[in-house]
Amino acid sequence: MILLTAQNISKTYMERKVLDDVSFFLNEGDKVGIIGINGTGKSTLLKILAGAEESDSGDIIRTNGIRISYLPQIPEFGDSGSVLEQVLLHLPKDLRQAKEYEARSILEKLGISDQQRDISTLSGGEKRRAGIAAALIQPSDVLLLDEPTNHIDNETAQLLEDLLMKYRGAIVMVTHDRYFLNKICRKIVEIDRGKLYVCDGSYSDYLMQKAQREADAEAAERKNRTLYRRELEWISRGARARGTKSKDRIERFEALKNRELPVTAEKVQLQSVSSRLGRKTIEIENISKSVDGKPLITDFSYIVSRDARIGIVGRNGEGKSTFLKMLHGDIAPDSGNIIVGDTVNIGYFSQECESMDPSLRVIEYIRETADIVRTPDGTVTASQMLERFLFNSELQWNRIEKLSGGERKRLYLLKILMTAPNILLLDEPTNDLDITTLTILEDYLESFSGAVIAVSHDRYFLDKTASEIFEFRNGCCTRFNGNYSDYAEKVKEMYADESPKPKKENVRKERVFTGKKKLRFSFKEQREFDTIDEDIASLEEQIAAAEKEIAANSSDYVKLQELSDKKTELEAQLNEKMDRWVYLNDLAERIERGETE
Repeated sequence: MILLTAQNISKTYMERKVLDDVSFFLNEGDKVGIIGINGTGKSTLLKILAGAEESDSGDIIRTNGIRISYLPQIPEFGDSGSVLEQVLLHLPKDLRQAKEYEARSILEKLGISDQQRDISTLSGGEKRRAGIAAALIQPSDVLLLDEPTNHIDNETAQLLEDLLMKYRGAIVMVTHDRYFLNKICRKIVEIDRGKLYVCDGSYSDYLMQKAQREADAEAAERKNRTLYRRELEWISRGARARGTKSKDRIERFEALKNRELPVTAEKVQLQSVSSRLGRKTIEIENISKSVDGKPLITDFSYIVSRDARIGIVGRNGEGKSTFLKMLHGDIAPDSGNIIVGDTVNIGYFSQECESMDPSLRVIEYIRETADIVRTPDGTVTASQMLERFLFNSELQWNRIEKLSGGERKRLYLLKILMTAPNILLLDEPTNDLDITTLTILEDYLESFSGAVIAVSHDRYFLDKTASEIFEFRNGCCTRFNGNYSDYAEKVKEMYADESPKPKKENVRKERVFTGKKKLRFSFKEQREFDTIDEDIASLEEQIAAAEKEIAANSSDYVKLQELSDKKTELEAQLNEKMDRWVYLNDLAERIERGETE
């Protein structure tokens, strides 16, 4: 059943046409990921679907009674009031009491245990998590999420991923998190030059289909270029169009001459630019730092190697950004020393992004740093570097106030790299950057001749770039060799027994004393609880496979009927499993609280 239809939508923003007569259909159960280069209109499309913004033309048709929950990039809360009150604020009054337990549970899972704190005291990451909780408790058939993983830590991103995997409604989300896209989405929508390109399947399927589409287009263009050269030689010899054949041939030549060339995908071209780095880099000697009485790092020492690739992880508020600020010299440690070598030139990409004069033109902002930059391929002007960062000649003379948030981040990154740093400090570089920029940034860092230290929640980015992980946890910094996946496997074993369960003899004593039985799983329920997540994932994969088979056999009506019956049966099994999942998880929470029968 179609839940939502966007027909012939157009939208111009700040003199730029971001959506050009596009249409979009959302079916029941769809899991859609929207991707595209910054400034192409991803957030705009989501706002239009949510009803938070009007299109210039076109229609949005919503099925009667459809309920939509929307998470914007910046969650909207009041200036004051407790976290719990603000999360429940957008619910109908008659639902708030019924949803309070669910809201408390989700906030607790997302790491906000003190729910009576005033909303104004939350950090950006904490407000993001509160916004996620507010979106998830809304009774909804459609969940619209704009960059849900921005400004949240790795553990919260993993938890959100698990929650969305179990969500039974339709999801449309804008995200650059490629692991997130691959695990949750069954359809990818790319926005490019105002148009939508739809790919059924995961993000990996999209990459394969796009590569094949571009290869086919390039092969066809090579053939056309060969034909054009041959016909051009024939025309140049002075052939006269007297006979029918000659007229046909001239018409073919004109068609080849005026053919529409295949669109070349825009790519950010980052060339490795760095200054000479001497033997001495950054030496950290027994540093400690506390903020408001909370220890963030204690007695930590380390010497940064010339080619270090360090990824920094940890929950929000554990001191990751503070650590980078100490390395950059913005703040001092409480004790210990940080010694920086004479040849070190630090490029610091801060999470907050520096303040930009909105009245400045893009090229003026870059020229404040340098008019030219020397690369391995020679000297490149500021204008040429901007072109490589997808700022064409028209955009270069736009004022900064007309740029999207992601475009400002890309411009800020270019300015950092134009200083020719030999040590890069990157604080959440993946926030607000599109996948195209991230992919090329990862390639750039691979060839970068200096050291890279990056705070990031993006698991894919850390897997591609890091060879060592620093985990900030409870005032300590622990080092792990390998990338993020290696780290995740190690910490799973380390923290598996962090919360030991009560011993059996204690339970028996309590039973005798109270005369009541504690809730517990039966043997069968325990086995079912241990495997139900995998069962649900398997059924969802089978349904997705059935949908692909249906699409591939649309002309074989006998086969089509068989496949449709199979899909219906699988969906019935999935609904039954989801009901069991809700029951078993509720029972598990009651057992954890120690409730009795």
